[in-house]
Amino acid sequence: MTAELELYDVTIVGGGPAGLYAAFYSGMRDMKTKLIEAQDELGGKLLIYPEKMIWDVGGVTPIRCDRLIAQLIEQARTFEPTIVLGRQVTGLQRLDDGTMTLETDNGEKHHTRTLILALGYGVPRPAKLELEGADRYEVTNLHYTVTSLESFRGKRVLLSGGSDAAVDWAMELEPYAAGVTMVHRRERLGGHEKNVRSVMESTIRVMSPYVIEQLHGEGDRIAAVTVRRVNAVGEPTEETERLEVDAVLINHGHPGDFGPIADWGLEREYANIRAYERMATSLPGIFVAGDTASYPNKLKLIAGAFNDAAVAVNGAKLLLEPGAPSMAYVSSHNGLFNERNKALAAKQRS
Repeated sequence: MTAELELYDVTIVGGGPAGLYAAFYSGMRDMKTKLIEAQDELGGKLLIYPEKMIWDVGGVTPIRCDRLIAQLIEQARTFEPTIVLGRQVTGLQRLDDGTMTLETDNGEKHHTRTLILALGYGVPRPAKLELEGADRYEVTNLHYTVTSLESFRGKRVLLSGGSDAAVDWAMELEPYAAGVTMVHRRERLGGHEKNVRSVMESTIRVMSPYVIEQLHGEGDRIAAVTVRRVNAVGEPTEETERLEVDAVLINHGHPGDFGPIADWGLEREYANIRAYERMATSLPGIFVAGDTASYPNKLKLIAGAFNDAAVAVNGAKLLLEPGAPSMAYVSSHNGLFNERNKALAAKQRS
């Protein structure tokens, strides 16, 4: 059965920034490439924040998340990798010839010589508000992400959370909303210092340490929220306040799920997979990149994910061809781009 499967040099599991860049870079290394993504669209965790502005990608001026996704996908398709969507990898079988067969949740099999895990933190699922009956408002005005800033225009927004993402959303929402109130269970917000200072100097009301205690509904919508102050160890105090709201946004993180891959025996470090030289894991032929990877001095930026991806691809290439160059030639001197460069130059002249 496996002999009938098309054999790939590398299979990338995960379609976020690390996986997409790995798909591009493996083309630069002239590797036959497949990418498998559990969700029905590419983008990974970036899909959660389509309207968020991203400032820290090298050489790219501030760009909306959805636009960055589109550009990453376009780049990933440069060398025409095979892309499989809506399939979660569940099983791994090692064959006598050293190759691997992957099985997905629908029973499909995929044959590969090497594997790069670019899972992010797993399939992202928002941490839900743990209050009885909260789910009934998810179809109206209880939100776990922002897909349209315009939909919050003129509304009184309560945002629960204090992470980088929550701080960013508060600042994004401020020009649109009638008012933004942030509720955070810790004394201090946890975002980058500059962004936290911007929030504290803005019109955004920050209530910390507070937690949401009760939702007050009118029909199928939340009309008000009771929040309660907590002490330094998170225990409730007697101090409460009722806030009239038009929308509630919950940003309590997006814990991921590696699914059955978590049971493959990969060496783990906290919630991540331990990476060694050339982004190799503890299992032969399997590499890791992006947020999934754990190693000293890890750079938790999209730029770091790109670097991880290239190093992992180089590791896979050298495993298959020990005599190959240690890295791809830079694009300005890479013959793979000669014809493409001529086409681009002609287009710019026309």
